[in-house]
Amino acid sequence: MAVTTVPLQTNTLKAVLWMMGALASFTTMALAGRELTQEMSVFQALSFRSIICVAVLTGIAAFRRFEGIRTERIGLHLARNTVHFAGQFGWVYGLSLLPLAAVFSIEFTVPIWTAILAAMFLGEPFTRWRMIAVAMGFVGILIVVRPGAAMLDVAAFAVLGAAMAYAATYVFTRHMASTERPFAIVFWMNLIQLPLGLIPALTMWVTPSPENYIWIAAIGLGGLCSHWCVAHAMRHADAAVVAPMDFIRLPIIAVIGYLFYAEPWNPYVLIGGVLIFSGNMINLWGERRRR
Repeated sequence: MAVTTVPLQTNTLKAVLWMMGALASFTTMALAGRELTQEMSVFQALSFRSIICVAVLTGIAAFRRFEGIRTERIGLHLARNTVHFAGQFGWVYGLSLLPLAAVFSIEFTVPIWTAILAAMFLGEPFTRWRMIAVAMGFVGILIVVRPGAAMLDVAAFAVLGAAMAYAATYVFTRHMASTERPFAIVFWMNLIQLPLGLIPALTMWVTPSPENYIWIAAIGLGGLCSHWCVAHAMRHADAAVVAPMDFIRLPIIAVIGYLFYAEPWNPYVLIGGVLIFSGNMINLWGERRRR
């Protein structure tokens, strides 16, 4: 039986609205990670995120009569989500120590590492556009962390490692997409990561203060809503339209860091972030032109 493909309709306004939801979710997650790690370990903060996500996703799966979550590739799910959890740990750890804008700038290197890993393990072509993006990304990283400056510390390397881990996760997802449904990937991601965070968290458990309950809810629901919003934005507009909106996260988080945490305005972080993001956009437009 032939499969009918329905073309997606372009609606830039809807894409913008969905991306606004994604930006709000990513920013909320960052603030929640910063606030929670002032009181508890990174493991405990991540375990709260997984508990909320698993509860919500299990409810959705039950409503669907658990259709679409069966898998015969549990080994790949375990590998993918162990790497992703390491990325989550590095990202939240960086949030607890680095300026928020610096974390977001370094995170923008994810597409660069994805291009490198996809060429190595999936046989995707390493085109000149990708080479330009990689070169600009490395220069941008050097500008952000500035070897010899105070920014070059363990936390900066943790966030850089998180970006690499996220890139590896995307490569796993591309490899699994032919057999695994998106809901199954997200469901197993949160279910597998729950014990990875909860077991070490129990050894250093801290009873959350009442004022942190809102941040516990924020880190869980923000994690679900962010990817949900991005997926819907991509349904209504091309990636070349959606991707530039993601960069708005950097000035927004820089302003929030300045207003609420007295983080100084660092022009090097903004310049490096612009360079990294520009490399990503050159790669995106170049690949579209090549195809």
